[in-house]
Amino acid sequence: MSNYHEPVEELSQEARNFSRALNSLKEEIEAVDWYHQRVVTSNDPELASLMAHNRDEEIEHACMALEWLRRNMPGWDEELRNYLFKDGSITGNEEGYKGGDNAAPAGTKTDSLGIGKIKK
Repeated sequence: MSNYHEPVEELSQEARNFSRALNSLKEEIEAVDWYHQRVVTSNDPELASLMAHNRDEEIEHACMALEWLRRNMPGWDEELRNYLFKDGSITGNEEGYKGGDNAAPAGTKTDSLGIGKIKK
């Protein structure tokens, strides 16, 4: 079964490479989850250590795929720079919180969507 949702012959080589990278990232993340579940449920410390090592290798692979996407697929670089390695609220980095008259300061909890007031 194909991972493509559109006819493959209509996709450029670049689009197929993006799909390869995205699917690899998904597979690596899934492997991290599987290994982590094995680590936390194992009653054998040596086996848990081995599985933790394998999990950490999968994290490394996921990070490599993510870096390839950042370098090559539009949108990734900007979003990763906006969200990664920042202190405070993760959602506080949303566009609506970055500034402007109706924006809440980063890290401020609010029920607003950050899109401003409706003017009459």
